[in-house]
Amino acid sequence: MLNQRQDYQARRTLVHFFLLQISWDVVLSQLHYIIPEESKHGTFVGRIAQDLGLDIGEINSRMLHIVSRDEKEYFQVNLQNGILFVKETIDREVLCPNTPFCIIPLQVIVDKPVQMYRVDVEIEDINDNSPVFSSSVTNLVISEMKPAGSRFPLKVASDPDLGTNSITNYELSASDYFALDFQKYINQIKSLELVLKKNLDREKQSVHNLSLTAYDGGKPRLSGTTRIVVTVEDFNDNAPLFDQPFYQCSVNENAAEGTLVFKLNATDLDVGKNGEILYGFSNMVSGEAKEAFMLDKYTGEIRVKGKLDFEIVDMYEIQVEAIDNGDLQLIGHCKILVTVVDINDNPPEMIVTSLSVPVPENSPQGTTVAIISVHDKDSGSNGKVHCYISEPSPFKVNPAFMSDFSLTVNGPLDREVKDQYEVTITARDEGSPSLSTSKTLKIDISDANDNAPRFVQSVDTILIKENNPPGSHIYTASASDPDIGQNSFIAYSIRERTVDGIPISSYISVNPENGKVFALVSFDHEQISYFQCHVKATDAGLQALSSNLTLNIFIEDINDNAPTFTPLHSEITIKASKSAEPGHLITKVKAVDLDSGYNAWTFYKLKDLGGSGKSPFSIAHQTGEITLKRSFTDSDNDEYRLHVVAQDHGEPVMTSETQIVISVVESGEELKFDNQETKGNGDEFSDANVYLVVAICIISSVFLITLIVFTVLRWQKYRDEVNELKENYRICSNTGGSWMYSQHTQYNISSNSFRPKSDLIVFTPNNCQTPGNEEQVNPQQVVLNSSYKLEIVILKNM
Repeated sequence: MLNQRQDYQARRTLVHFFLLQISWDVVLSQLHYIIPEESKHGTFVGRIAQDLGLDIGEINSRMLHIVSRDEKEYFQVNLQNGILFVKETIDREVLCPNTPFCIIPLQVIVDKPVQMYRVDVEIEDINDNSPVFSSSVTNLVISEMKPAGSRFPLKVASDPDLGTNSITNYELSASDYFALDFQKYINQIKSLELVLKKNLDREKQSVHNLSLTAYDGGKPRLSGTTRIVVTVEDFNDNAPLFDQPFYQCSVNENAAEGTLVFKLNATDLDVGKNGEILYGFSNMVSGEAKEAFMLDKYTGEIRVKGKLDFEIVDMYEIQVEAIDNGDLQLIGHCKILVTVVDINDNPPEMIVTSLSVPVPENSPQGTTVAIISVHDKDSGSNGKVHCYISEPSPFKVNPAFMSDFSLTVNGPLDREVKDQYEVTITARDEGSPSLSTSKTLKIDISDANDNAPRFVQSVDTILIKENNPPGSHIYTASASDPDIGQNSFIAYSIRERTVDGIPISSYISVNPENGKVFALVSFDHEQISYFQCHVKATDAGLQALSSNLTLNIFIEDINDNAPTFTPLHSEITIKASKSAEPGHLITKVKAVDLDSGYNAWTFYKLKDLGGSGKSPFSIAHQTGEITLKRSFTDSDNDEYRLHVVAQDHGEPVMTSETQIVISVVESGEELKFDNQETKGNGDEFSDANVYLVVAICIISSVFLITLIVFTVLRWQKYRDEVNELKENYRICSNTGGSWMYSQHTQYNISSNSFRPKSDLIVFTPNNCQTPGNEEQVNPQQVVLNSSYKLEIVILKNM
């Protein structure tokens, strides 16, 4: 208390000193301005020229300027109007830390004559800083034995602002156990304490999370927050407690040493050493139990220590204590009843008495593969044995006699997929726990001829150039057979057929062993351009299997035929009028090449026999038309012998030549023009196109006759159906006398979903309807089935 008073007196003396210093400064200074901190650039401070009594018109000429003690120039004077304004933003907490007043002294100097003035600018504090705690989390450890009313000091927050802008209040989050207490000295909070309102209980709540907030008195009010974590320290006030006071468990009679029998679990609500639990046998435990079992004092596990025998002792009663490690130890108790269980300790014995291997892959389901005998020395349910295959396989175990089982085929076998199986047979008794014995049998699968030879592709194409040498190799047929042994030996052959009446074996042959295909003859594209053959691959199985390969053989053309002029276009004599104009068609030649494609493309040209290009004729390279290149002159010959060359585009190039004799006659003479070209064209038309025209006429006639017959038949069928409908309607009208028919009302039968005002419903009492046989035969939109005898019912629409 004495120290607090002394501190108070010292603070009071310091405040008086600062006030006196400020008053002295004010007296010494000629001007005193006040502005708030954080003022922006250009903020008005005062009319310094006017306040100092200076003429505004002279401050510029007398070079008025400001000198500050600090390196930074926070203020500046406008020499036009003599106003002092803020040049740079001022932070009071940076400029004047830890001082109640912040004054910036300025020296105002003017020249001519030199005068100096003292000006003080006071920086007024604003609330621009929030309260801040030194740490975001404060950790406290308080014993649960602390009495109510206990106090715990806390660190206060800091705020660089002054006066009411500094910290004025603290608030604590709502708590049933804690409250906040603080005192103010000269309107400032210097001490802060956390007060315990009531006793703590760690077992109910071990940690308390509180929130402490500091507020300043500025406008707007700012705040800062820290978190207080109170950890409750434990006291040994709880004894260990078992889950239940009595436990039952069992153990097999042949349990090995160290086998876990039971695991105790005691809990202590205390923590630390007060919650550490040690387990031990009670003094009341018998010596037999201590010899048979052991107890781990740390984990509470009871394990087998000695040999257990159900026939000697079938039950043990064990008392266990749980002791904590507190200064004042507390004890918990429980009892355990251990029952010794008689077990199945003899596994089955399994013997394979018969094994028939290998198994053919085409064995039918149910084929017996092996006989297995099983024996178990135990009795009762422990001696009853079941035998099964542990993994999926195409085999199955079936009970045969009392202790015998048979292994049979239970699914399809395929040697090409899997040629050997390892079948694991397991014999398991019905004991608890059951015992089992396993035996693995290796079963080989023998091959059967169940796969035909396979070609890589069923259809292939061969291209052979004509004039090939006889006996040349043109193709190799290759088939594979996944079978083994003789079932996989493949022989190749050609299926017999004829090509243009000639056996195909006269054209090609195949090596039966390696499938090589040879051409027996030299092919001529002009005689045969394409034929097809089938190569057959057959295996050597007892029931031979085969497959076919279709070969499409194309004979490729080579340039082995020269163009040939037709008789009508070779060695002819033509008469030409001497008055003919340039471009006049004299005649046309035509050559035929038996080759095809590019090899048959014919090119025409005139052979110049020393004429030096003076011939008045020219020939079209593509069509063979000979025309007059220029008009005849008196110097021209009366007769010209033109040598026309026909040349193909093959490799090598082949040509043929013919001669055309052209006689030049006067225009007044009658031209005995040989119209062999015209005749040729007529012949070509009659030979090539007449047959096409006749065929088109015949096809058109047949189509027209067919259409007429079809129309007549349909019309006759329509009349029969209408007559049949009328007959059936008469029968229906006579049979159902209560139904009436009005000749003045039309009724329609509609097969779609849009019903007219009245519907005619069709019944088929003796036959099933077939929607696909419906036909429209009534022009009044009546849809009938011509396959049925109909009963017609007239219903009015709802």
